[in-house]
Amino acid sequence: MITRGFRGKRRGGDIDRVPPGQYTTDDFPVLSAGPTPNLDVDRWTLVLEDADRRELHRWTWNELRLLPASDVTVDIHCVTKWSKLDTRWTGVSFDALVEAAGLAAPPTPYTMAFSEGGYTTNVSVADLEGGKGLIAYAYDGKPIVPEHGGPVRLLVPHLYFWKSAKWLRGIRFMPSDRPGFWESYGYHLRGDPWKEQRYDGD
Repeated sequence: MITRGFRGKRRGGDIDRVPPGQYTTDDFPVLSAGPTPNLDVDRWTLVLEDADRRELHRWTWNELRLLPASDVTVDIHCVTKWSKLDTRWTGVSFDALVEAAGLAAPPTPYTMAFSEGGYTTNVSVADLEGGKGLIAYAYDGKPIVPEHGGPVRLLVPHLYFWKSAKWLRGIRFMPSDRPGFWESYGYHLRGDPWKEQRYDGD
């Protein structure tokens, strides 16, 4: 679904920041694959799993908030062709999460992010490490509202926004790449907006 009041405009003075085929918007459209859950942070946890689905580490909401925080200002790009510039997020970097789990390095080259409600999306470690991936819990200085994926969502802003999984509950390491939810319906395995990797074969 998409929110009412969506207003788009063609690429203008920020053309060098907007991938081909995209429009900029000042709104923040809400698109979800299913109903919006309302998660109680007192019962919410985030788990990091190995390739055999064994738990490497689990964090409560309070434990996640105690990890080193990063503030980022990034542009986001939805596969439905809207882009929103200069969005501000706070969270824990993927690198910090791996370190907090006691891992010297990610054990595999791929991951599967999984969410409340069963949503999944595959993301390579290369697209998460080096500060490129954030486990975000605040947007524009406030807790992320459920409609935008709160209490915690993955943020991978250099890929199409479906890769930034809402209502994140865990990340599983994988030895090889395989499709998540939208990817199994024909969306691109990686989703680079600058290469217009919207669908399989792009």
